[in-house]
Amino acid sequence: MRRWQRLVGVPRRAWFQILVSGLVLFYALEKLLRSTHNPNFVPSVLLLGAFLVPVTMVMYLYESSPVRDIPLPSLGVSFLWGGIIGVIIAGFLEYQTLRSLGVLPLLGVGLIEESAKLAVPLVIYARGRYRSETDGLLFGVASGMGFAALETMGYGFVALLASRGSIGTLEETLLVRGLLAPAGHAAWTGIVCAVLWRERLRAGHPVLNLRIAGTFVLVVVLHALWDTINGFRGVTFVEFLGLELLSFLVALLSLALLIRRIREAHREAAQAVTSPTPA
Repeated sequence: MRRWQRLVGVPRRAWFQILVSGLVLFYALEKLLRSTHNPNFVPSVLLLGAFLVPVTMVMYLYESSPVRDIPLPSLGVSFLWGGIIGVIIAGFLEYQTLRSLGVLPLLGVGLIEESAKLAVPLVIYARGRYRSETDGLLFGVASGMGFAALETMGYGFVALLASRGSIGTLEETLLVRGLLAPAGHAAWTGIVCAVLWRERLRAGHPVLNLRIAGTFVLVVVLHALWDTINGFRGVTFVEFLGLELLSFLVALLSLALLIRRIREAHREAAQAVTSPTPA
C-alpha cells in the first residue's frame, strides 16, 4: 500500500517535474536545431543536456532525505560553485602538472579531480553548521554533479567541433555522460563527504582518520580505473565488449557504494528524528 502511495505521489515530486519538463524542452530544442541549423541554439542544447540529469539527481536525493535541514540555496551553492571551482582547480593543476612532468598519469588525474571537487564541501564542513551524514552526502553529490555537468558541456562542445557540427554526435555524448554521471563524479564525491561528515559526528569534532583516508584513496582508484578503461579502444568486438564490461563493473561498484552510504545516512537521520531528546 505504501509503495502504491509513493508511486501515485511521484508526479508531484519536484525531481520528476524537472526531469519530464527538461526532457520535453530538450526534445523541442533538438528539433529546432535540426530544422533551422541555427548555431545560436547549440549553447541551449549543451546547457540543458548537460545539467538535466545532475539537477534531477540532486533534487531526488534532497526530497528523499528524512531530514531537510539544508536550504535549497545552500545546496545550489555547493552544486554551482563546487562545480565551477572544482573545474578551475582541476584544470589548472592538471595543466601545470602536464607542463612540468610531460605525462600526467591517470592516477594523478583522479587525485587532482577528487581533491578539487572537495573544495567547496570542505568550506561548508569547516563552518560546522550542517553536521549529519545526510548533509555531507548531499553537499558532496551536489558538488560532484556540478563538476560533472560542466565537464559534460566541455566534452559535448569538443565532440561537436570534432564531428564538424554533427548533432547526432553531440546528443550521443550528452546522453552517455548524463546517464553515467550518477555513477561517476556524484558517487565518488558523495561517498567521501558522507564518510567525512559521519566521522566528525561520531568523534564530536572535525577529524581525519584512516576511514576517511581509505575512502578517499578508494574513490581515487575507482576514478583512475574508470579513466584507464575508457582510454582504451578495443580493436576486435571481443576486446570492445570486455572493456565495456569492465567499465560497467566500475560504474556498478561506485553506484553500489553510494547507495549503501545513502541508506545508512537515511537510517541514522531517521533514528535521530524519532529518538527522544533528553530532558
